[in-house]
Amino acid sequence: MPKKVKYRKQQRGRMTGKAWRGSTLSFGDYGLKVLEPGWVTDRQIEASRVAMTRFVKRGGKIWIRVFPDKPVTKKPAEPVWARARARPITGSRW
Repeated sequence: MPKKVKYRKQQRGRMTGKAWRGSTLSFGDYGLKVLEPGWVTDRQIEASRVAMTRFVKRGGKIWIRVFPDKPVTKKPAEPVWARARARPITGSRW
């Protein structure tokens, strides 16, 4: 997430169709192209960067033009009411 944004949470939005913008090469000779819509996480971007860097054996320059700036949150699992939900005592807290 960028350092300064107006709102910390974003709505997911709709993902329909293929992207028209950003599908041409601007730098370099080779590129990766996505063929179907989907979410790309920061870990996937980092894994692809590491794989490309190892493939070119640090002999080329790599431009990554996507940035994971959409925060993804998930609703928490509901608590089980049958169990006691008190905090376990670990040492003294006085």
